[in-house]
Amino acid sequence: MKTPDTVRPGERAFALLLVLFAGYAFREAYGISGFSGLTTGGVMPMLASGVMVVTALVILADTLRAPSGDGGGVRGVVAYLFPLRVVLFTALVGVYVAAIPWVGFLPASAGLLFVAIWALWRRGPVWAAGVSALSIGVIYVLFRVVFQVVLPAGSLWQ
Repeated sequence: MKTPDTVRPGERAFALLLVLFAGYAFREAYGISGFSGLTTGGVMPMLASGVMVVTALVILADTLRAPSGDGGGVRGVVAYLFPLRVVLFTALVGVYVAAIPWVGFLPASAGLLFVAIWALWRRGPVWAAGVSALSIGVIYVLFRVVFQVVLPAGSLWQ
């Protein structure tokens, strides 16, 4: 857990990458026209990337001064960046994308909405089904009836 005076897992490495990226951006901006005058084409990109370099260095200095929080190392970074809920919802979206060609847009979207609302809202399956049905109804009327967009039907129904 991060307290106000500790760094998150991977924050120092990210700050270092930020400095490297800003330095690369500055080098690319310098390559536009060099610094031959204040009216050349590379002045504004150099100014913007110079601000990026300075702020990235300040951020790096702050993270190097702060004490480490718990959960360091690669395992701590992975656990911090990919909590179980994020991994599960990413998998759910992957299933949704794979299901659209097979069952169609509306049933796949209804399934995604039902599972997501039930998992996040925690009011029970009846509430989740009601909100999902209402949402799908609004989506159907808005896109199919009003805007006349052809929604994918899926190969299962053809």
